[in-house]
Amino acid sequence: MKTSVTIGQVPTGWDIATNLASIETVLSHSRPNDVVLLPEGALSGYAPDLSPLAALDPRQLAEAIETVAELARLRGVHLFCGSLVLEDGAWWNAALHFTPSGGRWSYRKINLAVNERPVLRAGAELPTRPVPQPWGDLVVGVQLCREIRYPEQWQYLARSGAAAFLFLTNAASPEAVPGLWRSHLISRAAENQRFVFAVNLADPRQHCPSMVVSPRGEVLAELPPGDTGTLRVTVDLAEVSDWSLDQQRRDVLDLRYHPTARQPADGSSVARPTA
Repeated sequence: MKTSVTIGQVPTGWDIATNLASIETVLSHSRPNDVVLLPEGALSGYAPDLSPLAALDPRQLAEAIETVAELARLRGVHLFCGSLVLEDGAWWNAALHFTPSGGRWSYRKINLAVNERPVLRAGAELPTRPVPQPWGDLVVGVQLCREIRYPEQWQYLARSGAAAFLFLTNAASPEAVPGLWRSHLISRAAENQRFVFAVNLADPRQHCPSMVVSPRGEVLAELPPGDTGTLRVTVDLAEVSDWSLDQQRRDVLDLRYHPTARQPADGSSVARPTA
């Protein structure tokens, strides 16, 4: 049960055409059936100051999403790309999954950063996502940026069948404690005995690495901090285990999941689409 992952550490500016060129470059390093990861906001652009979002052309972004979908189809890969998206009359921070067959899916960030809350709407579901591989389905859970601070979300995804975590972030702050987020990623992998595939933007202030961590907490590969580049790693999913999770005292402490229905801008309920 081997899976190959291509991680693209690229800048995330507000120019969609430039972002598309970066995405195409990353895809040129991938191979069919790869799981390809791009940072939070890689398509739309993203930064701590979200005021440029007011000038972002939704039509241009929609066309770019169609372009990325076609690129994923032509390369025969599963592409997970971060983007701000306009849906149901509101902006969301999302991870978009484009499949080789043209299917689509999205995860909407549920724990928004402080700078996002006045501008973006928060998701309210923690779904897993099957990613077809030649040997069967790789089930993944997706998390975005500050959600690294909430281990209960990762544990829920592991208990829901995720064998790997896909972590897309846009973490570049000079105020961050050096090495802290790297330690978090290793902990999320080891405590759940799952693979972690993490991708950050290329920025000299980067405080979270783009890397692959094994279920034992071993860093298998890591990109130089701040550099633009790609990383391709093949892992064996047979290493995933429930040994630690099965020993939890759930009679003493247990998690409860409370998803809520999607709410569009007019307040009516909308069924979540399937791909």
